Amino acid sequence: MTRSEVDHSVFYRHSAPNLCIYLVVYVDNIVITGNDPDVITNLKQHLFQHFQTKDLDRLKYFLGIEVAQSSSGIVISQQKYALDILEETGMMGCRPVDTPMDPNAKLLPGHGDLLRDPTRNRRLVGKLNYLTMTRPDISFSVSVVSQSMDSTCDSHWDAVVRILQYIKSAPSKGLLFEDQGHEEIVGYTDADWA
Repeated sequence: MTRSEVDHSVFYRHSAPNLCIYLVVYVDNIVITGNDPDVITNLKQHLFQHFQTKDLDRLKYFLGIEVAQSSSGIVISQQKYALDILEETGMMGCRPVDTPMDPNAKLLPGHGDLLRDPTRNRRLVGKLNYLTMTRPDISFSVSVVSQSMDSTCDSHWDAVVRILQYIKSAPSKGLLFEDQGHEEIVGYTDADWA
């Protein structure tokens, strides 16, 4: 297998026309995926022979990401992670809102009273940033509150609380990768943003 130049914990092998297999390693966890079940089985047998490993069958949970697979596609979410954030911040009983950010909010650095303990805000924004992997609906809001980490004011904290209220409205939201019969994964992105 070849190690990815972009992420050294990802290994891949492409062979024959359109056959591929990927192996992702994180500490003592391995995820194997690909489009050839026989090659996956052979790789697992090779790993069993050379390492003490256990096959946990289909992927259900990895690095805080919940995976639900069916014949119609794959759904990934971070429901437990989102609920843990709400629990940790005491926001489980908060009033949910429909949007992650007030469209009229002006979050300028140094406008408002500086927070006494910005560490809590930084940790929370970092956790929200990780949550954006399966919740692109909060990406813009998290990006905005991330821009003022060195001079966090009470208005910035209020914006973070608003994101938590939005998460409370639907903590199980995630991404659906629907099987539409394509031979390859098809994705779209905003070139201006990238």
